[in-house]
Amino acid sequence: MTGTRLGDLSWGDLARRWWRPAVVVVLMTFAIVWRLVRADIGAPPNLELVTAAAFAAALLLRHRVAAFVPLAVTIVSDLVLGNSSVLWFVWATWGAIGLAAMLLPRWTGGRRYVAALGFGVGGSLFFYLATNFGVWFLGRGSWYADSFDGLMASYVAGLPFLRTMLLGNLVLVPAVAGVVTLVERWERTRTLAATPATAAAPGAHS
Repeated sequence: MTGTRLGDLSWGDLARRWWRPAVVVVLMTFAIVWRLVRADIGAPPNLELVTAAAFAAALLLRHRVAAFVPLAVTIVSDLVLGNSSVLWFVWATWGAIGLAAMLLPRWTGGRRYVAALGFGVGGSLFFYLATNFGVWFLGRGSWYADSFDGLMASYVAGLPFLRTMLLGNLVLVPAVAGVVTLVERWERTRTLAATPATAAAPGAHS
């Protein structure tokens, strides 16, 4: 794994541990499908799976490609859904969240769930601040006043969306942390099962 950070996985590692990218692809698929059907089934806006997928991808892939997972989910689903001019702010925000996921400590045990909660809260707040700034910036003078008061009005209007996203991520991101832990346990069990028993060492002779 020359040239990679200690603990990172190379493309060869991911090919051998194919179940890791497979789980990430499944989570990405769920996130894309959810964005496509959310409105049709009456789910609240901003209840999303993208933050959870980003968190899981960073821990499972341990490769720089994981940073693109939330951006890929958003772009693919937006190609079907369409989006407004604010999409550039949305895409940039998800790109930043993907990069932030790569900087998370790779804790295990209880501390992993602490990191999951922190990432869920931090990602939700960052998305709220960045995208509502984008809405104000693009709509100043029409939707909102071209002033600080207009910016504050945009943030106030976004509070219901923040609440939904925050509450969802307080559940969903720790949930995928549990999925990652299960994958790692299964991986260890599989490795132990594949390891041949060590032959008994001969006794010492006097």
